[in-house]
Amino acid sequence: MVPVLIKDLLTSEPDGRKVSVSGWVRTVRDSKNLVFIQVNDGSCFANIQLTFDRNAPSNNANVNNIEAELKKLNTGASIRAEGILIPSPASGQAVEVTLEDLTCIGTCNPEEYPLQKNKMSMEYLRDNAHLRARTNTFGAVFRVRNQMAFAVHSFFQERGFVYINAPEITCSDCEGAGEMFQVTTLSMEKIAEMGVKAGQGGMKIEDAHKIVDYSKDFFGKKASLTVSGQLEAETMATALSRVYTFGPTFRAENSNTPRHLAEFWMIEPEMAFYDLDDDMDIQEDFVKYLLNWALTKCRSDLEFFDKRIQPGLIESLTKVVDAKFVRISYTDAIAKLEEAAAKGAKFEFKPYWGCDIATEHERYLTEKIFGCPVMVYNYPKEIKSFYMKQNEDGKTVKAVDVLVPGIGELIGGSEREESYEKLCAEIERRGMDKSIYDWYLDLRKFGTVPHSGFGLGFERLIRYVTGMENIRDVIPYPRAPKLADF
Repeated sequence: MVPVLIKDLLTSEPDGRKVSVSGWVRTVRDSKNLVFIQVNDGSCFANIQLTFDRNAPSNNANVNNIEAELKKLNTGASIRAEGILIPSPASGQAVEVTLEDLTCIGTCNPEEYPLQKNKMSMEYLRDNAHLRARTNTFGAVFRVRNQMAFAVHSFFQERGFVYINAPEITCSDCEGAGEMFQVTTLSMEKIAEMGVKAGQGGMKIEDAHKIVDYSKDFFGKKASLTVSGQLEAETMATALSRVYTFGPTFRAENSNTPRHLAEFWMIEPEMAFYDLDDDMDIQEDFVKYLLNWALTKCRSDLEFFDKRIQPGLIESLTKVVDAKFVRISYTDAIAKLEEAAAKGAKFEFKPYWGCDIATEHERYLTEKIFGCPVMVYNYPKEIKSFYMKQNEDGKTVKAVDVLVPGIGELIGGSEREESYEKLCAEIERRGMDKSIYDWYLDLRKFGTVPHSGFGLGFERLIRYVTGMENIRDVIPYPRAPKLADF
């Protein structure tokens, strides 16, 4: 028989039909005549209970085999069971399965199994990332992650967007920060040896990089893992009108904090003929859609997070869904923060016009001043990326950040600069290599249009929805400084 997922069994009518259950044992309780086995298959938060009554076994029960297999069971063992679906007398569940047959597929030595019944720290579970999805917490995290990914596609597909796949290997740095992972087939050891020899021959060690001949590399030029699919998405949007990417990105930022990953997934839509106001409208709709999806589709898992991880989580997410997002210019936001500081508000980083708004400022705006999500727009151009459309004041660009209570920035976006001359001038002003962006500049030469977009880090979203403290705990296998073990 094909096993039935436990999530489907638990919502089935206890009609006495024969069913097959497969999963991993959570607990075994043997009280002389009655045996109770809690089994979970990861399809939902709850377990299903298997029962075996030694005094009154089912007429079809393979008693001798069940007794032999019970001796093999411990927490973590995998099993396949067959039995009858009946009403459960136990509180908290509607159905259970009376055993007719049992097979222990994979034993689990309790002396060696890393997942013990006692409370385990997140750090310990991170060291056992290959097994942590079997715990209640991480099973719930990855079910929510699955639903949120589906919600992302649903939102854009319902609005006529085309899903595209941006390349993971690129020669251009979207953010211009230079924090990229290089991709090469050249031998680093040989290049290092040549650099040392060159240093001995009179060349300065800091000039040793000139030895590298990229024409002999796989791509014939310096290439790196992408930090964003935005630039490529823009090329598609100027042909297909509305597109989105949803895939992995990589940043070599040596930041060992609970908010940073080296490999993470980004959601990046681009919309032709959208101005900044249109961009803000769809961002607000997107956030509310995703949170409402989580509250509806992931209720039991969110209830667990609300109870065990972040009390009040469901209430806070519901408030965001019901709220009207405040829209305020960067200049006015800074003025409010400066006013708050003058009245005694304590900030680690002093707010001033021209500063990059810190997380503490973002949370103060959303939690203390407005009590709801806030969209801050028109940032100083010096703290934003080169591709953002310049305002007429010459000092600011049409950028926007969506800030939410609890974490601060959730989304960053902008209207893109559609003027060829202005974009060329900005690239030159920043000292960037224009030749790398010739293809990107072509969009402004051949049928340019106003267009906008935004980026949402998927792990940041999952962290927000689940209340998990560390972003490394919302991705199956985290990649961070000195962390690439699995």
